[in-house]
Amino acid sequence: MSIWWSLHLRREAASVPLARRLLLGTMETAGVDPDISFDLSVALTEACANAVEHGGLGGPCEGGGADPRPGGSGSGGGGDGLPDGTEAYHVTAYLDGDRCRIEVTDSGPGFPPATVSRPRPSLAEHGRGLHLIAELADHVRFRNRPGRGAVVSFDKMLKWRDGALLKVS
Repeated sequence: MSIWWSLHLRREAASVPLARRLLLGTMETAGVDPDISFDLSVALTEACANAVEHGGLGGPCEGGGADPRPGGSGSGGGGDGLPDGTEAYHVTAYLDGDRCRIEVTDSGPGFPPATVSRPRPSLAEHGRGLHLIAELADHVRFRNRPGRGAVVSFDKMLKWRDGALLKVS
């Protein structure tokens, strides 16, 4: 059995705990080991926080400067109060068999080339969140979609509690 869900969220700080709680609730219900759930929830929090902070118009992710629009992040959507593509990000999670894959996609300027090819050391002023994701997950990929934003995807092998509903046979 597998579980899949996807969220379309505003680039607002309040969206980050929403995504984290949904992931933790899904994994608890499925019977994933709490330590694995915690690691994935911290990695998801870092990826979402990065999308909120850097995923719209402005400089590159992880250290890229302020939004150049008047008033900072702007209202988006042409004044109608609705988010446009730069005011939203997407989170998708797949629990399939013994693996969980999470993907966070934004519509910002993307990662600087050095970030995509080599994550920064954990002591750098910017990029610690990306380093933390890499430490908590089994496999991580940072990539750009030219003209359409950045994608952080990460996988982790799952461990199950005894009596888990979705435990792999």
